Amino acid sequence: MGAALAAGSIALLGFGIDSFIESTSGSILIWRLLAERRSSDEERIERVEHRALRLVAVSLFLLAAFVSADAVRTLIGGDRPDPSVVGIALTSVSLVVMWWLARAKRRVAIALGSRAMEADSFQAEACWWLSLIVLGGVGLNAALGWWWADPVAALGACIFIVREAVENWRGEAD
Repeated sequence: MGAALAAGSIALLGFGIDSFIESTSGSILIWRLLAERRSSDEERIERVEHRALRLVAVSLFLLAAFVSADAVRTLIGGDRPDPSVVGIALTSVSLVVMWWLARAKRRVAIALGSRAMEADSFQAEACWWLSLIVLGGVGLNAALGWWWADPVAALGACIFIVREAVENWRGEAD
């Protein structure tokens, strides 16, 4: 988030906030798993599962709302983010780490039969996609001076994030 603020990059800021949401989502899942461990009541576990899915969805909706508003403000105002070598490096590393983490979380979700854990695995997958999109926007800004690529990349990521938030809210996590 520091690199985003230094560069004035909404795409990088969205990426940083998504990392915070990823941590929050992980905390929600720990809560969900502890509830299962403490109770054998299937109905209670299902209620916690449903609540966990909703909390993950809300985190995605909030991220998309913030990033969309700031991206539109950036485009209308013509605010030109500076190139960010740190942002390019972080998103490149994130591509590798998030790919691995999303797959590992999905395996755990299948083993547990947990829709909430599966939604959390999407958080990691969304971070991978966000990394790819942000890298494209930040990279085009750095390489070609296309300042608008940064907020457009942020808006592109939001479309994907909102779609998945809706599915999680409805309990339709992939």
